[in-house]
Amino acid sequence: MSVPEILFVCVHNQGRSQMAAGLMRHYGRDRVLVKSAGSAPADSINPVVVEAMDELGIDISAELPKKLLDAAVEASDVVVTMGCGDACPLYPGKRYEDWKLADPSGEGIEAVRVIRDEIDLKVQTLLSELLGG
Repeated sequence: MSVPEILFVCVHNQGRSQMAAGLMRHYGRDRVLVKSAGSAPADSINPVVVEAMDELGIDISAELPKKLLDAAVEASDVVVTMGCGDACPLYPGKRYEDWKLADPSGEGIEAVRVIRDEIDLKVQTLLSELLGG
């Protein structure tokens, strides 16, 4: 059985996609391969996002925003977009999901927690679908 590869994409790769990737790595461990990228990556991860993830015991402080490349999409089994619009290339045979989520940029910890928790539920649902329960 092959290990599914999941790519999380948002515009700056500093918030939503980083939280999703961190959560998927946490829950999926070695059962999934996880990447994240942005169509216009920022210089660093949002520190409030790092704080919100740290509250769950998930350290994403060493992660860096990465540029979305066609090769990453092509290699992925599932591509989850979060507000990147048409910037994400489409390849036949890939599973695409577009998660409608608020942008944590400029938000305080309370708002980021709400976004994080929404992402958490979506990640757990996706993982269950991919791994069959």
